[in-house]
Amino acid sequence: MGVQLIKVFAEGNEVLGWDRSEVDITDRELILKKVGEIKPELVINAAAYNAVDKCEDSDEEYDIAKKINIDGPKYLAEICLKIGATLVHYSTNYVFDGKKKSGYKETDEPKSINRYGKTKLHGETRILELSGQGLKWYLIRTSKLFGPAGMSEMSKPNFFDIMLEQGRNKPIVEVVDDEASCFTYTPDLAKATRDLTESGGGYGIYHLTNGGFCTWYEAAVELFKLANPKIKVLPISGDKMPRAAKRPEYSVLLNTKLPRLRDYREALREYLGK
Repeated sequence: MGVQLIKVFAEGNEVLGWDRSEVDITDRELILKKVGEIKPELVINAAAYNAVDKCEDSDEEYDIAKKINIDGPKYLAEICLKIGATLVHYSTNYVFDGKKKSGYKETDEPKSINRYGKTKLHGETRILELSGQGLKWYLIRTSKLFGPAGMSEMSKPNFFDIMLEQGRNKPIVEVVDDEASCFTYTPDLAKATRDLTESGGGYGIYHLTNGGFCTWYEAAVELFKLANPKIKVLPISGDKMPRAAKRPEYSVLLNTKLPRLRDYREALREYLGK
């Protein structure tokens, strides 16, 4: 995501991007010093811990997640408030429990059901706590990111890349079919982020995903229609794929404040070069 943000914001702007080797977001003194010295107008936090099952299964991983997803946003909010910069922070559909079958608006009350979601929710709270003191901020909730691979060694393959790899090794792919949400194409999200920050729209919480909610299975079907129709995709229950963390069954984010992004299937065709 960071690479896409730099690409989109670089046009007409002076942009500085830091990766983990240059700036540790969990180091408060370093954050205050480096951001304070540069005094940017806009700070975008694309750093996040999202190893959902590792976080659930390991107290050590959970501690790491809390440092990155809670402390990091807090430190950035503190320095942004001090220098008068605007903060953009990304959160997730996993702050919701998935029990609302009509989808979640920006104003709905979050209630996470796994450790990862709780860390992201607490990260949101740290920003909201400073909003009353004059912090300028955009909190963007999104879900199921996919797009060109990041440059960091810690970058994870996205769902579609994982499915393509499985399809290269076997003719039948089994995919969970009982968790619905929305995919988000990182180039589209980066552009929408710039549009939002330049629109003069009010600060606050926004939901941004591509259109067309679906389950993992339904998305895999669309993928192989384009990439390899010979692959057979079978739907399975999440119970048949044991995972440490609970997932919300229906965590569709409803965008009620901004123009709707294009359908994820159109973005997927672009990603695949079709």
